[in-house]
Formats: sequence, structure tokens, C-alpha cells
Amino acid sequence: MSLDVKAEFEEPPGGRTPPHPWEQVTWEQWNDWRWQMAHRLHTVEDFAGFINLTPEEIVGLSAPEHFRVDVTPYFASLIDPDDPNCPIRKQVIPTAQELIPFEAAMADSLGEDAHSPVPGLVHRYPDRVLMLVTTQCASYCRFCTRSRLVGDAHVMFNSATYEAQLEYIAATPEVRDVLISGGDPLTLPLPVLERLLKRLREIPHVEVIRIGSRMPIFLPQRITSELVTMLSKYHPLWMNVHINHPKELTPEATAALGRLANAGIPLGSQTVLMAGINDCPNIIMALVHQLVRNRVRPYYLYQCDLVEGAGHFRTSVAKGLEIMESLRGHTSGYAIPTYVIDAPEGGGKVPLLPNYLLSMSDTKVVVRNYEGFITAYTQPKDYVPHDPATCPYCQRQRDEGGQAGVAGLLAGHSREIRPDTWNDVHARRLQRRGVHEETLMDHAIRQQQEVG
Repeated sequence: MSLDVKAEFEEPPGGRTPPHPWEQVTWEQWNDWRWQMAHRLHTVEDFAGFINLTPEEIVGLSAPEHFRVDVTPYFASLIDPDDPNCPIRKQVIPTAQELIPFEAAMADSLGEDAHSPVPGLVHRYPDRVLMLVTTQCASYCRFCTRSRLVGDAHVMFNSATYEAQLEYIAATPEVRDVLISGGDPLTLPLPVLERLLKRLREIPHVEVIRIGSRMPIFLPQRITSELVTMLSKYHPLWMNVHINHPKELTPEATAALGRLANAGIPLGSQTVLMAGINDCPNIIMALVHQLVRNRVRPYYLYQCDLVEGAGHFRTSVAKGLEIMESLRGHTSGYAIPTYVIDAPEGGGKVPLLPNYLLSMSDTKVVVRNYEGFITAYTQPKDYVPHDPATCPYCQRQRDEGGQAGVAGLLAGHSREIRPDTWNDVHARRLQRRGVHEETLMDHAIRQQQEVG
């Protein structure tokens, strides 16, 4: 450990010692992230030494071939040993509920494998990719979306994997944003992580690099001067941390976040909405206020994914909308995350909001605010719309093939969006009536006009 790192965490004379049951560990060892990684807890015996485990927890920890358990001593020290409902405890210690299947559960709930042109690279959105670089984390969240991969010692990423990923990114000029995730990229050796960042920075069309990490929360000792100095060489570099409850924002965690923010790294938090942990408007309000005090922008509030083993964490969507209703207007706009469902089967993030637009006509828009105050906004009579024919930005979009999805319909780049089965279904139906397959769309439009 470097002298700089030691100085960052060293207590003054008379300072506190590591918590129970690690009192015999030196302060220097406790604040060495490598010591923390080497002494993670994962068995019934490990936890029973300082936690009053419930029968359900013992079943969860003893289950054969269960999703991997590893908890850093630092994060374990935050657990209330006598409260089975402790929000720290429920995130990392399995229970028998993980073994209960639920309707709609999927191993790959987000359809990432189906959107992987090369191993470990997910290209779901047009201009950005997800680059999986490791299966290892400092601790393992029981609700992990990638539990099919993460923590599995038999699934490894290596230099050949990275090379294929980098070659794909370099050969795909529409990719301007790369999210490095896993697993947790900050578990990688520093030279490996820097080599990846350097290679990405050498690709001209990669504008932004992002890192997804829970390391500032699970192992804040990892956020050393050496790490932060290296990261700051590759701006614009962003980091999304994953913070689910105010109790996670300890002095150690806030110090780690401060070091990242001071290095010019914009921070966002991705919070998962979970039953019995943070499904309360007041808990989320307290969390977002602590986040912004620590220069972390609340980014997403995720509806819990349909991942196997996580059914007991799921809330109703109504609960998420209730929480959003309690935030908008009651706190600053920049403290409000976007509530999303990451749509199953690779549909991507779909934002959800309470209904603030009540009605609309050619001249008026009727809206309500957070208090229930309803008013009408008058639409302009003399608005001259933007002319895409003379706009260089619109021309650039046309040259690149135009926008997809609903935006593409609005921009005139396409006339329709058809489900995969639409052509087959309508071809059979119309061919029975003597309509040629090539005229399907024109026939459908004519039918609509006749009905109109």
C-alpha cells in the first residue's frame, strides 16, 4: 500500500479500531483493500461469528450451487447482527426465499446474450455498448441481474475477449459511448483496467467512457489516490455507483465518493427498488438528499428485474409511482431519479411517471402539478416548426441512416414499426383473399383510409 493511500485512511492517535469481530486486525490491514478482498465472508460459520442468523438465512447460505456469497469485512461490519430486516444484511446474505421460483423469472432477464455480437459485449442501443470485463465483485448483491455470470469462477474474461470487444467497437463508428461493467471493473488489476481505458481512448469515435461500480460502497478502501489519478487521465470519464439505502453512505463511503468527484469524475447512482429495503418514499427521499450532498446525481430508480432468485425483492409498479409522486415537487429536480423498468427480453429502459398531462386540444394543454393544482397551458398560434430540410444536424442523421423507433416515425425516416410476426400473419390472411404479399402495407393503409 502506498504512503498516499495509508495517509488517506490512517486514524489519528487514539482513533477507533476495526469493529467486532476484527478488533485484532491492525488499522493498516483493515484499510488495505487487498486484505479486505482476501478475508471476505461466505459461509454460515463466517457470519455466525457475529450475526444471529435466522433459520432462513442458514438455509440460504447452505443451499448447494447457490449464487455466490462474498461480503467484505467492511460491508459486513455495517450489518445489524440482531435485525433480520437490516437493509444492509438483506442485500448480501441469502435466505431460503432465493430458492423459491416465481412466475416470469428468467436467467437472462434483459436479453443481453441475444444482443452480444462478440462475447461480453452488449450492443442494445444504437450509439452505446456495454463492455463486460470481469465476473468478479467485491461483494455479491442477492438481486444481481447478471447472477447467471457474475461470481462464476468458470466464466472468465481474458485478453482475447477484450481484443474482440475492442475490435468490434473500433469497427462500429456509431458507438460513441462505452459502459465498462461486469462484475465490477474496479476489481481488475490497475494495469489491466488502464490498458482497457487507453485502448478505448485511442478509438476516435468513442466520446465518453463510463464505469459501473459498487466498489465505493462495498469496499471504499479501493478508491485510492493511485486509482483516482489513473482514472482522471481518461476524461471524459463518468462513473455510475449503485447505492440503495442511506445506511450505505458511511464516512468511508462518502470519503471515497469525494475523491472521485474531486478528480472531476461525474457520479450517478443507480438504485434498485426492493421490498423490505427501500420501498418507502421517506427512505428514498433521505437517500437522494444524501446522494446530492455527496455530489452524486440520482440517475435511475430501477424496478427490480425478473431475475431468478430475486422474486422476494420485487415490488409493485404502483409502489414505484407512489415514490416518484413523493419526490417531484417535494425536492429539487436534480435529486429526482428516472424510474424505469428495464424491459424483459432486451426491450431496454422504459421510463415511468405519474400522469401530469391530463388532456390536450389544438389550443390548450391541461396539466396538474404535485399538489393536484390543475391548469391550462395555451399553445402558440403562430409557431413555425423547425425545418429539418435546412438543418445540418438533421442532415447528418439522414446521412447516417436516420433514427429508429418512434423517433424515426416522427422524423419521417420510416413509415411503420412492425412486430416480428406481422408480415407472416398478414401474408397468410391476405393471400387467402388474393392480395399479393408485396402490397401488404399499401393494402393496410387503404383499409384504414376506407374506415376513416
